[in-house]
Amino acid sequence: MFESLKQIDTSLFLFLNGHHTPFWDVVMWRASDKFIWIPLYAFVLGQLVIRNRGRVGLLLLTIVLLVVISDQATNIAKFLFERPRPSHEPALQGMVHLLYDYTGGSYSFYSAHASSSFAVAVFVIRLAGRNMKWLVPVMLLYALLVSYSRIYLGVHYPGDVLVGAIIGLFIGYMMSRFFNFAVQRWARKT
Repeated sequence: MFESLKQIDTSLFLFLNGHHTPFWDVVMWRASDKFIWIPLYAFVLGQLVIRNRGRVGLLLLTIVLLVVISDQATNIAKFLFERPRPSHEPALQGMVHLLYDYTGGSYSFYSAHASSSFAVAVFVIRLAGRNMKWLVPVMLLYALLVSYSRIYLGVHYPGDVLVGAIIGLFIGYMMSRFFNFAVQRWARKT
């Protein structure tokens, strides 16, 4: 069963990675760059700070924990599973479309970009989504675009991205619960 899932994952990867245009090459390259998203991060952080005055320290601590947990969980999984990236898979040599000779690190399972972007998206949606409904599709589009860009660039299989997204959803949800619990607990004490 594992081999059939791996074969489906590879076939889907080759299909998705094989559709390139010069326009989308630029878009996906940029989408995968964490620095391009700084204006979005700054805007969203500003909105969260405005909505959480008096709890900014807790908010920043929670965001740092969210990023660290998401990133370190990914590193542990990559070390444990040691699944080569498609860009490093000998059986796929010559079939993977890469941009600018970018091949990523050695291992692919699971995608840190997908995990982190979905963790941030869910956290933001849960904290600000009720008051800023338009932010929900923006954050989901951000997470989907970042995640898909990893397949497009040839450095992750769809399964890597799917698992990363699921784990990111869980981390974002749990960190928003932690933040809300801490806020309620702190409010009771003051």
